[in-house]
Amino acid sequence: MKVFHKTLKYSVVLLLTLSSSIAFAGGGGDNHDKKGNPIDTKEEINAYIKHHLQDSHDFTFYTNGETGTHYGFPLPVILWDEGLKMFMSSKFHHGETVAEADGNYYKLYHGKIYRTDAEGTINYDEHHHPTNVKPLDFSITKSVVGMLLAGLLMILGFSALARGYKKGPIPTGFSRVLEPLVIYVRDEIARPNIGEKKYRKFMSFLLTVFFFIWIANLLGLTPLGFNITGQIAVTVCLALFTAVIYLTNGSKDFWAHTLWMPGVPVILRPILAIIELVGFVLIKPFSLLVRLFANITAGHFVVMSLIALMITMKDAFGAVGSTGMSLVLSLFITLIELLVAFLQAFIFTMLSSLFIGMAVEEHDHH
Repeated sequence: MKVFHKTLKYSVVLLLTLSSSIAFAGGGGDNHDKKGNPIDTKEEINAYIKHHLQDSHDFTFYTNGETGTHYGFPLPVILWDEGLKMFMSSKFHHGETVAEADGNYYKLYHGKIYRTDAEGTINYDEHHHPTNVKPLDFSITKSVVGMLLAGLLMILGFSALARGYKKGPIPTGFSRVLEPLVIYVRDEIARPNIGEKKYRKFMSFLLTVFFFIWIANLLGLTPLGFNITGQIAVTVCLALFTAVIYLTNGSKDFWAHTLWMPGVPVILRPILAIIELVGFVLIKPFSLLVRLFANITAGHFVVMSLIALMITMKDAFGAVGSTGMSLVLSLFITLIELLVAFLQAFIFTMLSSLFIGMAVEEHDHH
């Protein structure tokens, strides 16, 4: 019961931090031809996939190819620009128009919001980078909605599991689905890597990270188009959580061996201390965030590229042949992505527990 209550607390803290980070990092843009023309060239398809992998300030489910009308729903835009500015993203009309809020004008350009004049003028430097003022963006983007949904599912699931254990040692209902996963994280990840004496202290964090990544990856395979763990801001925050936990919980032996390694010549100890510090502070968190980000992004890219075969291979195999080939290959890769969704959650949690175990381990002194 105590573990589940702590897990709920970790879920709320993690959710709030990730929501703020991804909103501050800014979202993606529209991924549709503004004139409503069909996307049928390799360049247009690559641009479409690139925009799909980014975050977005709205949900778009369908675009009428003849009229260019987008069907979906907007999300709240929250800016800090000489005060709080709030409006719905529908004012941007998928980046085609300028939004006005309290006398200021804003334009959505390549997924970032810039302050402009009433005409939406974007100024550039010699490297063609916008020089307009970019307000602090705390908007509720598509990825933030996905994280809120993942957090809600976690809270409902763990609450049900906690209530199930109140009734008896064997949970009932949907709790019986979660219990084997919780036991798996405990017996196959936490205990072997952290140790029997200290693993309980970190179980709530490991459960939170495992289920958050797993649910977020599964949401990314739905037609809603979430790409939560494919956002670098999300993976950075997850890796920072792990780094802060193992650095702040490191034992005396851990810091003694890191900063002044015994058993080696004294002249080499400062050099080894720098190498060890760089490894624990930078390299290990970097490996965590890049592995998750790269694998999820690559998976989404491959799935969308295979779907696009029905367009790019139409001339060679015909409409029916290219569509059939695209359907079979994309279905096969999507099934593999279901495995990858679990595998990436397992790898991130396992490595986090391994790094924590290295930090809290007590060494024997002879």
